[in-house]
Parts: sequence; structure tokens; C-alpha cells
Amino acid sequence: MPIQQPSNQIKLTNVSIVRYKKGGKRFEIACYKNKVQEYRNGVEKNLDDVLQIANVFVNVSKGELAKHQDLQKAFGTTDQDTIVAEILKKGELQVGEKEREHDLTSVRREIATLVAEKCVDPSTQRPYPVGIIEKAMTEAGYSVRQGKNAKSQVGECIKLLQSDSTLPIQRARMRVKVGVSVPDGEARKKVVDKVLEGAEKVESEEQSDAQWEAVLLIDPSQFRVINELLQKECKGRGRLETMTFTATAGS
Repeated sequence: MPIQQPSNQIKLTNVSIVRYKKGGKRFEIACYKNKVQEYRNGVEKNLDDVLQIANVFVNVSKGELAKHQDLQKAFGTTDQDTIVAEILKKGELQVGEKEREHDLTSVRREIATLVAEKCVDPSTQRPYPVGIIEKAMTEAGYSVRQGKNAKSQVGECIKLLQSDSTLPIQRARMRVKVGVSVPDGEARKKVVDKVLEGAEKVESEEQSDAQWEAVLLIDPSQFRVINELLQKECKGRGRLETMTFTATAGS
């Protein structure tokens, strides 16, 4: 004869758990992951559609239900909808190991794709395939940071590839045209010198009595620096125009 489980034991598998600590106790609810986000965004309003089972637990994986007295003490009520709504809004969505691994793999691939778009082989000025970037990330020991999006991790990844991998890599350079129209020769020279500090290569340069114009190759990070310099020093008499990224590197 099978042994009956205690009435307060409910076994759940393949669930997403929202965990919330209050009044010195831990409370958990078993939910559908996509429904948690929809509820928090106001898209889903029906709690029955969010919860896999309508109970408040101390530990979902062990099936331990929260006691009424603990709920009353922590939340000031035993009304389940009120308690569940608070846990849903304020609790932390727990992610399973397989799901976390899948998410990190996805972010890692996205980082590699962004690096491939922004960087080139210095000798050919051509971009690398994403697969080559991924291998270099492994070689350099790059670890994806949890909780951060791919875009915010690209700069750090590029620096690590440059220092800790054998892959020759540099950011694709941006080709820009800069114009400075300042009548005062000394003031104009001061601005031009500062602009040239941010350039990696001067492709062409022309100067007349009151104007200086040049086509430069710059690191994309210098675009904002030069733009702010022109706005500050030229008072409407400076121009900055994006032409292309280095021709073979693509944009």
C-alpha cells in the first residue's frame, strides 16, 4: 500500500519560483515565468493564470506550505490574493540552473556578435567571423556578467581579447570630415591641435585664411569627444560629419 504524503506536502517540478523575505521568514510561490513578467508589466491581471498552484510556500521544491500564523505575522493578513500580489511585485524570480546556463550562452553569443561588428583584423582591416571571436573569448577566459546586457559588456570583452588572447584585434575606425571656421588663427590652431589629438590618421587636410578642413580616421569613442570640443570652442562654426567606417571593415 502506497504511503500517503502529509497533506501540507505538495511536490512541484518544472516551475519558476518567486521568492520574498519578510518578517524574518522566506516565502515562495510557484509561477509561470512569462506570466510573472506580464503581471509586473500590467498585461496579466488574473493571479490564477500566473500561479502554477494557488498556495504560498516556505519552500516550493520541498512542497512545504507557509503556516497561517507566519503569513499573518509577516503580511498582517492571511488573504492569499493580497499576499501573492505582494510577493509577485516585490519578490525575486529564481532562475533554474539549465535556464541560467541557456541565458548566459545567449548573452555570450550576442556579445561575440557585437564585437565582430565593431572590430577588425588590424592587418587586413576586415571583420572576423563570430565563431572566431567566440573562440578568442574562450582563450582569454572571458566570463559573461550575470544581470548585465550584452551591449554594456562589449568594451570590457574587447579589452580582454586584446590583452589575453592571441587574436590580433582592434576596433574598426570611423572616417570623419571635420571643419573648423575660426577667423582668429591662434584660436583656430588651438582647436585643430585638440582635434588632431583624437585622430589616429589624417587622410587629407586643407587650410585657408579662416578655415581648416580634414578627413580623419578615429576610434568611434572619439566621435563624441571631438563633437563636444567643436561645440564648446567653435560656437556654431565647427562641423563634424561621419563618412564611413574604414571601407573594408563595414559599419
